[in-house]
Amino acid sequence: MRLATLRSGGRDGTLVVVSADGARCVRAEGIARTLQAALDDWAVAEPKLRALGARLDAGEIEGVPVRAEDFHAPLPRAYEWVDGSAYINHIVLVRKARGAEPPETLETDPLVYQGGSGVFLAPTDDIPLPDPAWGLDFEAELCVVLGDTPRGVKAADAASYVKLLMICNDVTLRNLIPAELKKGFGFFNSKPATGFAPFAITPDELGDAWRDGRVHLPLRSILNGTVAGEPDAGPEMHFSFFDLIEHITKTRSFTAGTILGSGTVSNEDESKGVSCLAERRMREILKYGQPRTPFLEPGDKVEIEMLDGAGRNLFGTIRQTVAPAG
Repeated sequence: MRLATLRSGGRDGTLVVVSADGARCVRAEGIARTLQAALDDWAVAEPKLRALGARLDAGEIEGVPVRAEDFHAPLPRAYEWVDGSAYINHIVLVRKARGAEPPETLETDPLVYQGGSGVFLAPTDDIPLPDPAWGLDFEAELCVVLGDTPRGVKAADAASYVKLLMICNDVTLRNLIPAELKKGFGFFNSKPATGFAPFAITPDELGDAWRDGRVHLPLRSILNGTVAGEPDAGPEMHFSFFDLIEHITKTRSFTAGTILGSGTVSNEDESKGVSCLAERRMREILKYGQPRTPFLEPGDKVEIEMLDGAGRNLFGTIRQTVAPAG
């Protein structure tokens, strides 16, 4: 099942069910007005939403055409946005880029931070850039949306708390990071609003590509019409989503609608490309002594998407343009 949020209907939008081919959608009238409302009562809402989707796919309901510009992020705002960094290759490369050593617990204790969740970017929203000197970068990631999740969940028991999956562009201002981390209190100004692809999908949409708390498919990033990378999201995700859930619930519980990110998808194999410019720049430094790729500038276009084995665009596409901001 694929769900999305139309921009109409107030700040939290209007929940729709999307057809299997991604071409049509129908409002979830009488089931849930918003995706958050559906998540709050998932046991009741999910079977009704699935039934509505089945009627749409069977042609019993005509629905309306899907237009990318009509959609907000699946959750236009969320109670919490917790982002991990589960790909060790990414951690090593970006730490090298800013002259920092990886943590001693690199392989045993996940890295997470809490991002801003009150304002998210829609899949076709511009990425505002007030100052190019801040070093704007894209980061292609996977995310899961949790149901109500208690404290103390073990990785072996975490699967039932994953209700939906999404992909995102975790926008980062690279040149603001070092000064923030020197304060010893984490990211803040360096992490502006995150952008999301239009569709949130249930795990069964992935078939056998969803296993062990990982998505075993390539995540494609396109910069100005050229593929920047297509790394496989599965094998090199050192900490699975189930591991991340165990980590974040060590001391507290989480409410339905919490978004948990994988961190930037990254492979050691350079032929797979990159999911962010910081990795490309670090590889250039290692090869040439200095970076050759600039960070994003006004007019640059970023696209992020994931196709399944049959070529179906699972989450829809993030299509964003960098725009100057006052």
